Amino acid sequence: MLSSRALRPFSALLDALPSQCAVCRSWPARPICDACVARLAPPVARCPTCAIPVPEGITQCAECVANPPPLDACMAACAYEWPWPEYIAQFKFHGHAGWAAPLATLMRSAPWVEPVLEQCDLVLPMPLALERLRERGFNQALELARRLAPAKVDPTLLLRTRATAAQSGLLRAERLLNLRGAFAIEPLRPDAVRGRRIVLVDDVMTSGASLFAAAQVLRAGGAEHVSAVVLARTGAPQ
Repeated sequence: MLSSRALRPFSALLDALPSQCAVCRSWPARPICDACVARLAPPVARCPTCAIPVPEGITQCAECVANPPPLDACMAACAYEWPWPEYIAQFKFHGHAGWAAPLATLMRSAPWVEPVLEQCDLVLPMPLALERLRERGFNQALELARRLAPAKVDPTLLLRTRATAAQSGLLRAERLLNLRGAFAIEPLRPDAVRGRRIVLVDDVMTSGASLFAAAQVLRAGGAEHVSAVVLARTGAPQ
């Protein structure tokens, strides 16, 4: 059986082939055509440190002003609204790993994402608990990260040390407490993030608690700058 590394060039070739747009069904097109991206994922004003939508002219949301997050910057490609939840679910829960390429392209098209990826030293996918990884068969954040900046991805540096209780229904402070100790830097590489510029990658950001908890660990490890790039952002903290 061929290894995933051996199959990667073939997968990249398939990613580049024309197809039917999943949204408007135009042909030939990318899996998500440029017109649908422009119509359904337009750039909007967002808080620079948590990516929540803000009114034009507002430089930072009230929550981040009152409780500055451990992220220097946070960018989201789209709102978690139709049609994106359907395609994210296909990708994340139904084994359709082929969605990684078009969704990563959507992420790269978001304002400021390209410069952040170019200027960083490391791109770290948000790690999954072992149980989740077994259920899904792959880490969706890793698949996105590999397509965003393949030469900078390190999938084993940031670790998920334990599974956590469901975050739904918890307040922001409770979510942060729930995630305490859930992430760690690989113990055999304690200095790997020191002085580095790091980008965290994830698919969906809700309250931001997981990203903030991971960023705190990287800060404690001496990271110089920590940003996050996510595919979709919910409309309000939960």
